[in-house]
Amino acid sequence: MAKVEAKAKRVMGREEFPYEWDVIENEWITMSDGCRLSARIWHPKTDKPLPTVFETQPYRKRDGMRGRDEPMYGFFAGMGYNVVRVDMRGAGESDQCFYDEYLKQEQDDAVECIEWIAEQPWCDGNVGMMGKSWSGFNSLQVAARQPKGLKAIICVGFVDDRYTQDIHYKGGCLLNDNFWWGNIMLAYMCRAIDSEIKPDTWREESIRRLEEMPLWPANWLEHQTRDDYWKHGSVSVNYDDIKVPVFALDGWADSYTNSVLTLMEGLSVPRKALIGPWAHVFAHDGAPQPAIDFLGEATKWWDKWLKGIDNDTLDCPMVQVWLEDSMKPETVHPVSDGRWVALDKWPSSDVEMKTMSMTYGHLQDEENTKEEVVDLCTLPNHGLLANEWMGAGVPGESPADMRVDDGMAMVFDSDILKEEVEILGYPEFEVELTSDKPNAFLYAELCDIHPDGAATRVSYGLMNLTHLEGHEKVVYLEPGKKYKAKVQLDVCGHNFPAGHRIRLAIANSFWPMIWPSPELATLKLDLSTAKFALPLFRGKDAKGPDMEARCAPLTPMTTLSPGHVDRQITYDLITDTWTSITDGVGGVFGEGVYRFDDIGTVVEHNLKRELTMSNKDPLSAKYTIYQKMKNGREGWLTDCDIVVTQTADLENFYITGHMDASINGEHVFHRDYDYKVKRNGL
Repeated sequence: MAKVEAKAKRVMGREEFPYEWDVIENEWITMSDGCRLSARIWHPKTDKPLPTVFETQPYRKRDGMRGRDEPMYGFFAGMGYNVVRVDMRGAGESDQCFYDEYLKQEQDDAVECIEWIAEQPWCDGNVGMMGKSWSGFNSLQVAARQPKGLKAIICVGFVDDRYTQDIHYKGGCLLNDNFWWGNIMLAYMCRAIDSEIKPDTWREESIRRLEEMPLWPANWLEHQTRDDYWKHGSVSVNYDDIKVPVFALDGWADSYTNSVLTLMEGLSVPRKALIGPWAHVFAHDGAPQPAIDFLGEATKWWDKWLKGIDNDTLDCPMVQVWLEDSMKPETVHPVSDGRWVALDKWPSSDVEMKTMSMTYGHLQDEENTKEEVVDLCTLPNHGLLANEWMGAGVPGESPADMRVDDGMAMVFDSDILKEEVEILGYPEFEVELTSDKPNAFLYAELCDIHPDGAATRVSYGLMNLTHLEGHEKVVYLEPGKKYKAKVQLDVCGHNFPAGHRIRLAIANSFWPMIWPSPELATLKLDLSTAKFALPLFRGKDAKGPDMEARCAPLTPMTTLSPGHVDRQITYDLITDTWTSITDGVGGVFGEGVYRFDDIGTVVEHNLKRELTMSNKDPLSAKYTIYQKMKNGREGWLTDCDIVVTQTADLENFYITGHMDASINGEHVFHRDYDYKVKRNGL
């Protein structure tokens, strides 16, 4: 057992870097159709042309991601790299309007940006592209377009398949984060263009953006299967389109970790990966700890592929993984104990699948020869303590003790382990079953059961049973007909100590993470066919990356009001109704109200979400998000109020609500939302 101490990253002084640097606050890059994209650029102070690191995303370079960008891109500039950070078309100070994620136009613009960068006198023609989340996605997508000048990429918290791995659907089930994230995009995109960058047109352009803004959760809900909409931008469709070296990272507390190994398996270019303990953050920010020297590791990657320096960036296993030690379940999870282990490739000969069978209540090594059929009909509120689908390093987001949820599930426990068991890979559960309803899903969960009974969730997975023939079409279940169902759980790396038990918990509800099936279904499971496979790890330890996290000087900021995130669950004893409330005061992630001092801009984002459902009726499910976004300074102030609700009946989803926006105290925009989307196997 390796205990880890939390360590703050070291903020380096400018004098510690080989290069001094300047920052250009705004530079226009004109596309072939005349659209101007707004860029913030870091230049090392030298007359010598240098390679350039490029990122493009919609989250506002000037007052959205400034606090993230300055210490990261200042680091690269100090190490001898230009950095070009571009607001996407329709976002930040760039021209035009923003309509959806990962459009072909987004890729076209990025390709043109790379060509523009490579031709600048300060660039030596070598460009690297990088990013986390959105810009991790599009780094892969743009690499698949093979633009001239792009020599390598780094992607963090990304997916290679937009349907199976992103924030919208999981196992063909509707993630409630589809609604959450679509609403956050409304708040992020409602902010006005900065009047200092576009003094003559900012107001007119900002109002037009409000008028053109789609309701993203409704758009995404129109595509409930893996159709061409999701295949576009999914590099898994053809990994061979990517011809440049790839460095991929993510962490166990994030929701995008599955794509790290599938990408390593699919690519044929030079590549490497790190899977740490982290949430949806860069690894030098390390939440949970331990952090690593991500910026140093990234610089070595750029040195190899952009400067041609012969270094040790590839002198390591293809995949290095933080194999987590057993820890008690805690919703606040600041540190993850564990150690680095190695995978020379994926799939790996160091991972062996061990298949277990089950009788009611017992997980066993021996084959089950009994004829045993059990009914599974989980209360709709199963899953209340599972917490967030996507970890962002925020207190209270990690799974709680699963004993409460498991009390509503069907559980199978192993004998007490006589020796430790280490796993690394994708657990799998399969069973033959029947359903009494045409629509149902199956949930499977792997837990580490401590000697005192505490249950730590290790991994979980879902399967929409109307997708048994694939995610591209819906085939409704015939009541009473037997089907073979398989649930692949998320990739995980965990040590089960001697004296613990291994638990498989299964259910057919998972609220409030997954939208419920329209009717309460009873599944009959044939346990004689049930198999649970664990990926046993037999490999070696790895040296791991440098663990001293570093960054360049921070952005000058003043916290005007500290933020926090409150999480509550309430129960109405009369109506048998549970309500889950998350209240983000001063930011969706509890950032607080803060001012970027160098541009005098204040940012305040408040969000409250309420998910409620009665155990008596899955059609009572209701999700409402309340948001207020305030942004600006004297003479340039945006204030937006947004309230949106999602409900459903047997046939349709309904999304209703409104947005109101004011500029400098004057009400300039109102919109009512009223959308109906037909259910298709959900």
